[in-house]
Amino acid sequence: MTMPTRVISVATLIRVAMLVAAGTSSALGAVPTVLPAARNTPGAKGVPDCSLQRSVARAWNEQLLAAIRIDAPRPTVHARNLFHVSMAMYDAWTAFDPVAQPVLVDESASAALLSTSDARERAISYAAYRVLVHRFSGSLSAGTTLPRLSTCMSALGFDPGVDTVIGGSAEAIGNRIAAAIIAYGVNDGANEQQSYIDPIPFFPTNSPMLVQLPGTGGLADINAWQPLIPPGAPGVQSFLTSQWRDVLPFAAHRPSPGEPYADPGAPPLLGLDGSEQLRADMVTLIRYSSELDPSDATVLNTSPAVRGNNPLGSNDGHGYASNPVDGSPYADNWVRRGDWTRGLAEFWADGPLSTTPPGHWNEIANAVTDHPASLQRVHGLGAPVDDLEWDIKLYLALNGALHDTAIATWEIKRIYNASRPITLIREMATLGQSSNSALPHYHPNGLPLEDGLIELITVASSAPGERHAHLAAHIGEIAIRAWAGHPANPATQAGGSAWILGDRWIPYQQRNFVTPPFPGYTSGHSGFSRAAAEVLTEMTGNAYFPGGIAEARIAADGSGFSLGFEYGPSAPLMLQWATYFDAADEAGVSRIYGGIHPSYDDLPGRIVGHHIGSAAWLHAVELFGTPASAAVPVPGPSRLLWLMTLAAMLAIALRQFAAAAPKQRDQL
Repeated sequence: MTMPTRVISVATLIRVAMLVAAGTSSALGAVPTVLPAARNTPGAKGVPDCSLQRSVARAWNEQLLAAIRIDAPRPTVHARNLFHVSMAMYDAWTAFDPVAQPVLVDESASAALLSTSDARERAISYAAYRVLVHRFSGSLSAGTTLPRLSTCMSALGFDPGVDTVIGGSAEAIGNRIAAAIIAYGVNDGANEQQSYIDPIPFFPTNSPMLVQLPGTGGLADINAWQPLIPPGAPGVQSFLTSQWRDVLPFAAHRPSPGEPYADPGAPPLLGLDGSEQLRADMVTLIRYSSELDPSDATVLNTSPAVRGNNPLGSNDGHGYASNPVDGSPYADNWVRRGDWTRGLAEFWADGPLSTTPPGHWNEIANAVTDHPASLQRVHGLGAPVDDLEWDIKLYLALNGALHDTAIATWEIKRIYNASRPITLIREMATLGQSSNSALPHYHPNGLPLEDGLIELITVASSAPGERHAHLAAHIGEIAIRAWAGHPANPATQAGGSAWILGDRWIPYQQRNFVTPPFPGYTSGHSGFSRAAAEVLTEMTGNAYFPGGIAEARIAADGSGFSLGFEYGPSAPLMLQWATYFDAADEAGVSRIYGGIHPSYDDLPGRIVGHHIGSAAWLHAVELFGTPASAAVPVPGPSRLLWLMTLAAMLAIALRQFAAAAPKQRDQL
């Protein structure tokens, strides 16, 4: 069978035109990179047509992301799925490449007798298809995902029923690679064959918290992780994939046998080392929670002109003087604080109905690739590579880094078994206040008092018309000003900020999710995001997003990506980042607004991601073969010729779009 003719995207044609005209104009390069939402929304598009994708690698990546969205939100498991599918595609691609080395399976001898152009895509597709079918056959999404995968094979012109592993056909090569990776996965330490359950059970130190009741229910150790029973959840949380430290990595190495892959040291502990830092970070987290308020009239300038450019492991940056693409200053981006905080928390939430953090960074990588100014020079050097080679190498490096970050981070989580903010804040509020032993309800491990944020409820403060009037039955207890919780109707209402009892505080998350089912320290979001930023920076040869800026647009009317935990934003909102590192840093900050992590989880997590992501990139480059030693200048034609070329390619794109439109309408 032959591959069907694919409609070339407008973005691809523009990118080709820009390559022809390199150095003659930067106008198109200044266009922002638009990042998609990683969460399913009522108006979300379906799975893209495989036959219309820029490469078969991109088609299978999109299929995997679609499967993750409707599966259980398991970031470790899906980081592994992303890596193993990427490895399958890469090894199939290397079978036809004279330089690149495979990760696991060498099929170059069999591939030598085949025509590269068609056979390579066949081998890649069969390898990806078989791994995906195996991984999702027993998943929550199997009933939807498996037919989608079969449809994708057919759309690409391949028969999903061909399962031979014998002989030298492209189909057999792909199927053998898939079989080898599936066998590898049986013994890689994930315990896939028993639904990823830890073969050495983890027993939590603390009894579970029934979230709907005040307090924690009592703790054996306030510094240890406490499982939850969220509202509407089927049961008690268990530590998701607590055995992940035993999973075989892509590139990470232990400094010495038995030593963690990346150990940032112990987190601060209440009543022990770091107690003051812990209390200070809890106060900061409560303050951030109070800012999740759409009625707040405070406005912030969130432009890259004033935000980002942080040194590693800090939030000490002060933005950028100008966009490096065209040299112009970054425009101001004034937003209401209560919209920006909620938008940031939800954009990076990556919980149920999302692609999880690893998948989200795949979506970001795809948006980067689709930008017209994406030149597709590996490490920013040498001649541009074709779409398939770019996608294959990008997915291997990116998902190898994300896979290893999951291993390193979950090892840290298992070692330190650190408490989450919902446990700490509720228990500290129950203990009392730690500021003044002469005041009521004093306890050295209680919450520090801060006027307007954390206060004792008194007779005076709870009098009619006063700020604690609705809490008059709780004189002597701790009140905090924070997000008030889920409104009765999230489609039309927002919780806002209010004085609530400290022992009833909840994070800004989905009602039935509340907090992920594993210990806090270090932040997975921070690690995943920094590792991805390292790879994208190295792969593109530029820390900046194409166009010098990325944007995530959040609609106010529900017509696009808008808030899901409650109504909003009050006006159209735009999140902006200049570099991949800026986006990664704000992914970490978003978890503080979301009530999931304090700063002491976030900042060390970024450092873990830096080390793991850098190691993954170096190993990927080794596998790619000898990199280009220097950038190869492309002769630039006259401006008139550049414009003529661009006009011609756009005309072709429009004709192809018009030809494809009837088919697409028929499919609706």
